[in-house]
Amino acid sequence: MSNVGKSLIAAGLCRIFKQDGYSPAPFKSQNMALNSYITKEGLEMGRAQVMQAEAAMLEPSVLMNPILLKPTSNVGSQVIVAGEVVGNMKAREYFDHKKKLVPDIMKAYNILADKYSPIVIEGAGSPAEINLKENDIVNMGMADMADSPVILVGDIDRGGVFAQLLGTLMLLEDDEKKRVKGLVINKFRGDKTILNPGIKELEDRSGIPVVGVVPYIDLKLPEEDSLSDRFERRIQRDIDIAVIAYPRLSNYTDFDVFEGIDKVSVRYIKSPSELMSPDMIILPGTKNTISDLKWLKDNGFFDSIYDHIDKGGLLFGICGGFQMMGRMIKDPYGVEGSLGEEIRGLDIFPLTTILEGDKKRTQKKGTFDKVSGILEKLSYGAFEGYEIHMGRTIGPDEKATDGTSLFMSGNSYGTYIHGIFDRSEVANVILKALADKNGLKDIHITENSRNTRDREYDKLSEVLREYMDINYIYKIVNGEV
Repeated sequence: MSNVGKSLIAAGLCRIFKQDGYSPAPFKSQNMALNSYITKEGLEMGRAQVMQAEAAMLEPSVLMNPILLKPTSNVGSQVIVAGEVVGNMKAREYFDHKKKLVPDIMKAYNILADKYSPIVIEGAGSPAEINLKENDIVNMGMADMADSPVILVGDIDRGGVFAQLLGTLMLLEDDEKKRVKGLVINKFRGDKTILNPGIKELEDRSGIPVVGVVPYIDLKLPEEDSLSDRFERRIQRDIDIAVIAYPRLSNYTDFDVFEGIDKVSVRYIKSPSELMSPDMIILPGTKNTISDLKWLKDNGFFDSIYDHIDKGGLLFGICGGFQMMGRMIKDPYGVEGSLGEEIRGLDIFPLTTILEGDKKRTQKKGTFDKVSGILEKLSYGAFEGYEIHMGRTIGPDEKATDGTSLFMSGNSYGTYIHGIFDRSEVANVILKALADKNGLKDIHITENSRNTRDREYDKLSEVLREYMDINYIYKIVNGEV
């Protein structure tokens, strides 16, 4: 099922294979996520395969994730193929259409497979969704197209792991079940010997060996799944950052750099009553700016944000959150909603965003201009990240603002650039400013986020080597079982 840890297991295997002298690459035929990434070619892909590419020490490529679905509503998604938007589809429309994307999937897979080995293929959700099996292109359907053996992962932390694994196997066709060469119990806490009777019965009933009982691991790595427990955190620390969690929130990995710092809390807020008195409010990216701006207004956030600003609090908007901080958002072509719709924003910046059909996708780097307010020490420092948005934003003079790294008004700031906090120098300016404001000693990050992640991939590989039968995994890879 979703969130059992497939992405991390795949990333860990990528790192192990790389350490052992192979040339692995990750692959996921179809990903559904609002958390995406822009490659150096300006193409869009899911973040999970970016993480796995890093684990394999590769540059991320859309070949690793040829289809990305970005939900725009409860019944529809933006469909991205080979990194390019092909349009919006309702769920039924896409269900009927997706088999036509098999050539795109296999083209990407074959290019990867010609260059790398082994290919570590991640499934999506459950391989036993019997209502979706006919047109499956990501689970057992993908395993069939790639003629790949399968390892089935279950999550014991949420309960019912034996039913998960045995029930899944029962719902597979005989030829599909033959592909399953190993079972993994993930997120285990406690004494493994207590689990042994269950493992024996699991193996006896399934006829498939349990190749690993992996403990619950606390890793500082990007999460893609909307089921992440980050949205449940409520504890306030010395420096408190509140991220407004509107319904179509996207790219929350923008704030990973602040996660895990002992004296810093990052809380995801769904109502003004949860805000309390944060040091910094962040308006994050969104897949539907107009819809989420309406939600922000209807739920009473405007007054809370204005009150925060009036008290000298730091406000930072990224991408769609930055668009909300302008005077007006216009949708003349019905990109996000009704044709010709207009909605007033927070009016913090004298800017108007006009939504248009073309999506801007580019990596960005440069230096800030002079910065005023609480973040003045960002002035002339380096930044990098990526832009991914619909629409263009213009000032009172009707000129486009593209290329401007940071907008500011008092202690309010906005940018189109995702990942702008990832540079430790940028994050540390923010942390120091908030620490000084609170009369605290310097709170800072000691290394850049890429080095942190690289260390975490090594930690992940060490855990998998200890708790999985890697020799047996290699037998699976080599077709010996």
